[in-house]
Amino acid sequence: MTETARLSAGDTAPDWSLPTDNDDRLTLKDLRGRKVVLYAYPAAMTPGCTTQACDFRDSLASLQAAGYEVVGISPDKPAKLAKFRERDAITFPLVSDEDKSVLTAYGAFGEKQNYGRTVQGVIRSTFVIDENGLIEKAFYNVKATGHVAKLRRDLGLD
Repeated sequence: MTETARLSAGDTAPDWSLPTDNDDRLTLKDLRGRKVVLYAYPAAMTPGCTTQACDFRDSLASLQAAGYEVVGISPDKPAKLAKFRERDAITFPLVSDEDKSVLTAYGAFGEKQNYGRTVQGVIRSTFVIDENGLIEKAFYNVKATGHVAKLRRDLGLD
């Protein structure tokens, strides 16, 4: 199994400029000066990804109160992301990385195990990026359920 290069604490977060669920563009530079939780998920409107997005939605106020902005990234088209946002009342930006170049740069796309088979796909991951654009924490192969609670503990919010 080939390993995609992974990021660790202290690395510079790869820059990006991607289309959002509401036809805008969002760039990492736009978020400088704020802490960012960038989480990568495989596909909008699937059970696990919905659980994870709703957990982030339900924790958003307390994450923002602690100075964190949340952004979700997947290879879905912006139109699908818009449907996801509307269906599940997602209250943070969702960005589309259709060619998976940003996901790959973050080590969140590559070979993974799926039901015992090795497949190419999005590796469910979360990155905490500091105000200066450096990786503070990088979590790979996270679980959809319970991840936000664990992240909050790791950030000292609970």
